[in-house]
Amino acid sequence: MAARDWNAFLLPMAVLATPAHAVDYLTVAQAQLLLFPGATGFAERPLRLNDEQRERVKSASGLRQRWEEQKVWRAERDGALQGWFIVDEVIGKHEFITYAAAISADGHVLGVEILSYRETHGGQIRDAAWRKHLAGKTLADPFKLDEDVPNISGATLSCRNVMDGVKRLLTLHKLFLAKAP
Repeated sequence: MAARDWNAFLLPMAVLATPAHAVDYLTVAQAQLLLFPGATGFAERPLRLNDEQRERVKSASGLRQRWEEQKVWRAERDGALQGWFIVDEVIGKHEFITYAAAISADGHVLGVEILSYRETHGGQIRDAAWRKHLAGKTLADPFKLDEDVPNISGATLSCRNVMDGVKRLLTLHKLFLAKAP
């Protein structure tokens, strides 16, 4: 078989072997309005964490804080604190899932939105029926897959990692945001 014949054969195989599947669902601004519909403003307040603070998060939550800077906004209504809007990323099976969580001033989850999903399977975590199980959660909840948050067949890692991410964000709230002005 001539080289050009092999190229004609291999090119379609390469396309089949490397599927690209990334879907952006919401921008940060769109998610802010969905999660805090009564807010009149969002003040960006990135949370910069040193190694000791990241270790405190891990110790308190049992989960590693990957990033030195966490993207955080203070949601306000006419200058009064409504809660905290936090953008985070967790790994699905192979790729990052970008999501946003709204946490009330007193430390419970108001809601979660999936901003970007890059995996080929498991996008059902974007369904409102699954995400509603995270609303109302506090650090007092068990955060156990199939116990207080249902698993989705074919999306176990995505479910577990978003759920764990939300628990870690609640820990960040307790340690660093609950007393912030």
